[in-house]
Amino acid sequence: MKKVLLILFALFSTASLFAQQKPFDIEHAPAPLFRCPIYDGPTDPTLEWNEERQEWWMFYTQRRANVENLQGVANVYGSKIGIAATKDYGRNWYYIGTANIPEPQQGQSTFWAPDVFRDKDTYYMIVTFIPGIHPFWGGDCRLVFYKSKDLLNWELVEEIENTHGCIDASAFQMPDGTWKMWYKSPDSKTYTGVSKNLETWKVTGLCEIDDVPHEGPIVFYWKGKYWNIIDECNLGYVGLHCYESEDATHWTYNSTILNKPGLRPDDFDQGRHCDVVVVDDRAFIFYFTHPGRTYKMDGMEVEENTRNYHRASIQIAELEYVDGKIVCDRDRYFKKVPSPIERKK
Repeated sequence: MKKVLLILFALFSTASLFAQQKPFDIEHAPAPLFRCPIYDGPTDPTLEWNEERQEWWMFYTQRRANVENLQGVANVYGSKIGIAATKDYGRNWYYIGTANIPEPQQGQSTFWAPDVFRDKDTYYMIVTFIPGIHPFWGGDCRLVFYKSKDLLNWELVEEIENTHGCIDASAFQMPDGTWKMWYKSPDSKTYTGVSKNLETWKVTGLCEIDDVPHEGPIVFYWKGKYWNIIDECNLGYVGLHCYESEDATHWTYNSTILNKPGLRPDDFDQGRHCDVVVVDDRAFIFYFTHPGRTYKMDGMEVEENTRNYHRASIQIAELEYVDGKIVCDRDRYFKKVPSPIERKK
């Protein structure tokens, strides 16, 4: 009986949270949805409803794409967590600034891939923290946990133990009230952690997805199932892999999405590290692209150290559930403007 009540409570809480929401106005959303006006490199978006201000806030890794003369991949380091907001459900976005996050160590450091969520009257964030700036892929990354009352000013709760070398956490509340997180391990697989009270996290040591090297797992509940969408770690044009589960533990591959070029501005690239928001049984996916990148005939990226190669844009699309599969037509709401020749016909 207790388990049934907990499940009903969890479902009621989720329904109450989104009862005041409207679906995103994707039909009138711009493409790209958002470009960072400071560094032009927004990646790894995550969405949360700001109850006090009655608007959606989008948090993202603020990569320094337009900073010149940086060695190697230094532009992806030194990043803060940027914030954009919309008052009209996605039709217009404005830049808030960066989240006020106290750093666990002094010096110029790096924040990557926030996951922001709410429980009762408190907001929480799990984010990747890396001391320093590096010209190569490296550094002592680890997962850090924060809380906030206003989504702007954050308080450090803990550095999550046994997560050195780990990045890209995503959290979701289970029917029994506990919270579970999924993250990328040093060997590019998805491992998990749990929290009973959102005061501390404990990693489980259990691997749940290991069929391909990947990062950026994002978990959500939709159509009576749990879903986990990952970003495959590959320079090729591969898109995002979707997995399904009945218990949020045992995952089965379902489909691959956003692996074909779109028609919208800045949407030619594959979809990368995403978030999914479910409102009124509609699932909206927010993802980023690197629209300036080019590919060889075999689908592998032509790597460069240029502003055009590093810049990023955030897009929105809608997921659909067709014959048991997740599909995503990124051009579904795109209205092509006819050319002058076409208008004369």
